[in-house]
Amino acid sequence: MRDAFVKTLLEIAKKDKNVYIITGDLGFDVLKPFWECLPDQIINAGIAEQNMTSIAAGLAKQGKTVFTYSIGNFSTLRCIEQIRNDCAYHGANVKVVCVGGGFVYGPLGMSHHATEDIAIMRALPDVTVLSPGDLVEAEQATRAIYEHPGTCYLRLGRGGEKRIHQKIENFTIGKAIRITEGKNVVIFSTGAIFDEVQEAYEILKKEGLMPTIYTFPTVKPIDKETISACAKTHKTILTVEEHNLSGGFGSAVAEVLAELDGEKAKLIRIGLEDKYSSIVGSQKYLRKHYLMDASVIVKKVKENW
Repeated sequence: MRDAFVKTLLEIAKKDKNVYIITGDLGFDVLKPFWECLPDQIINAGIAEQNMTSIAAGLAKQGKTVFTYSIGNFSTLRCIEQIRNDCAYHGANVKVVCVGGGFVYGPLGMSHHATEDIAIMRALPDVTVLSPGDLVEAEQATRAIYEHPGTCYLRLGRGGEKRIHQKIENFTIGKAIRITEGKNVVIFSTGAIFDEVQEAYEILKKEGLMPTIYTFPTVKPIDKETISACAKTHKTILTVEEHNLSGGFGSAVAEVLAELDGEKAKLIRIGLEDKYSSIVGSQKYLRKHYLMDASVIVKKVKENW
């Protein structure tokens, strides 16, 4: 995803000299094409993410569109006050980019496990939150937030994510994308954990169980229309996220369901229970340990078919 992001942003920045990217002293190999091609439109703020964000806000108030770039929690939690006060409050065109959402940097421990970022960023007024599921969604999301006014958050995986789409027609902020049409159970997924959903679907299909699947590249604004429609046509909604269940994607879906009248689908959420990830390991290992991998998705679908 990060390569798709950099490639797309470089294409945009070549055409628009008011586009800048500021890095928190990392990503040099990935950002190398940007450094070499547009050295005047990239800044290394050093290991000073709060300053990075305030610099971005200042540039944005001078007419620039600025992308800040760092690992998971460093571009968000470490400088949340600056995002809130300097960027979002002023409607500044600052696009906060996190590379390594969820357990991507699993071996580095809880300081690098981005598992509360969606909840915190979507709680900020006027902040748009995107969490693409593959490199095609990442490319489209990058273009979308460039064109979208105000402060945005883009939560990326790292690299090597499985491709969901060959292409996306009419990508729109705030709209979910249907992957399969099925019955009884509908799976809503956000972010790179979609590969677990995909794996689960292949297992279920062999057993004659074919749920409906949607990917939600946008968490805020959430696609209320799709959620409402599925709540009336399916028995169960299953949300999947590589994030804490408190305040995350599943919570956003629950908020929509809570305001619906009449009979509606039951909601089951898969994600990190309300805790810190206290162990280290690969992304795949941590997903399995914290019960958010393909086997858990298969189990929940079968139990609620």
